[in-house]
Amino acid sequence: MRFVIAIAIAAAAALSACASQQAAPEKVAAAPAAQKKAPQCWSGDAGKFFDVGAKQTVSGVAVECKTTSDGKGAAWVGGKH
Repeated sequence: MRFVIAIAIAAAAALSACASQQAAPEKVAAAPAAQKKAPQCWSGDAGKFFDVGAKQTVSGVAVECKTTSDGKGAAWVGGKH
């Protein structure tokens, strides 16, 4: 019986020690990650990304890189240039 009481007291002491510790500090975002990149269009023919407004010929079709309606991305749009 004394053994059970001793274990209970030790467990209570350990739990109170853990509860009294300060929370870990919040991580600060790195400066480069905080900057948002502008949308770009991928060209598999050229093997690279192009900025919005760029005009290319993709698979034989004249296209222009334009932002999507939500402004979060970009896509190749065909039409008159």
